[in-house]
Amino acid sequence: MITIKQVSTKKELALFIDFPHELYKNDPNYVPELFIAQKDLLTTHPFHKHSSLQTFIASVDNKVVGRIAAILNNNHNLFNKANDGFFGFFDCINSQEVANLLFKSAANWLKEKGVDQKFIGPVNFSTNEACGLLVKGFDSPPFLMMTYNAPYYSQLIENALFKKQIDLFAWHWEGDNYDDKSVHLLDALQNRLKRNNIIIRKVNLKDFNEEVRKLKEVYNSAWDKNSGFIPLTDDEFNYLAKDLKLILDTDFALVAEQDGKLVGFGLALPNLNEVLIKIKKGRLLPTGIFKLLMNKSKVKSLRIYALGVIESYRKMGIEACLYGTIIKEYRRKGFTHAEAGWTLENNKLINEAILAIKGNPYKTYRIYEKDL
Repeated sequence: MITIKQVSTKKELALFIDFPHELYKNDPNYVPELFIAQKDLLTTHPFHKHSSLQTFIASVDNKVVGRIAAILNNNHNLFNKANDGFFGFFDCINSQEVANLLFKSAANWLKEKGVDQKFIGPVNFSTNEACGLLVKGFDSPPFLMMTYNAPYYSQLIENALFKKQIDLFAWHWEGDNYDDKSVHLLDALQNRLKRNNIIIRKVNLKDFNEEVRKLKEVYNSAWDKNSGFIPLTDDEFNYLAKDLKLILDTDFALVAEQDGKLVGFGLALPNLNEVLIKIKKGRLLPTGIFKLLMNKSKVKSLRIYALGVIESYRKMGIEACLYGTIIKEYRRKGFTHAEAGWTLENNKLINEAILAIKGNPYKTYRIYEKDL
């Protein structure tokens, strides 16, 4: 008999977080999330100041066989003038019965909260966090902060009558298989920008709080027309910046600035999943922390995490300068492959630009929806 339980104790929360480790224990491409990071996300993240969620676990004979979170994101509904609910943190054995009960439990919780429009997912809060179901590209581990799941998940979701809302693309480059035109033109492009008093520089860690304040304005402006976008609150952006600062390489943390005003930025991160894949059950103690510290410098892949320019400054060459600088540093530091992503399937401008520099759309993630 399948039982569905609302998570309410520390022990149940640990079972919820740890379930994927058991489910994927024989999958060589699975990367465990850090336990402490998942616990913080589910309990103390600034999201909880304005919105709410309820986690559920499904069990058979006291063994966990599935999990889901019902998510009420009030900021999404305010910004989009909607009354939608979300599901996230979805993991399940290959059982339609278990999946249906999990979706039903999450949907009922949302309805009790007054949600009556769309039921959307998987997103772990919003598109500002990990989101999308992997539907193409199961032959390699995910890059840092990207999702991963078994191929059968799409059938479980589609059989529960969810329909595709939108696809997200992740792009890959192997070795030197990229167009380095932006590197060759870098000096000329930067000189042209300087005539408009625009410079490309590294993020200033000595004045990090002020940099973060300016970056938040660019982020919330540059992405505001993207499907599913929700502006980050000050607390949410500071939380994200604090986490990213721990793994930041300033050679890949770039801003475009005009007369002291930030107008764009590009951020690439060392793909720490190369190390995290070796940390059992995502536990840093007692030995995981040493694996992380000892192997951090050995990482050979790079994730281009974000690159955005305020709309009125686009098509001036800023994007090419940011990409060119990142490629130049990628080459200088001896990285062997890189991923950019994700991008929306309907973002024709950026997708064509990535194709032009020989990006390979090697993974596809899907967000689903249905009426509640």
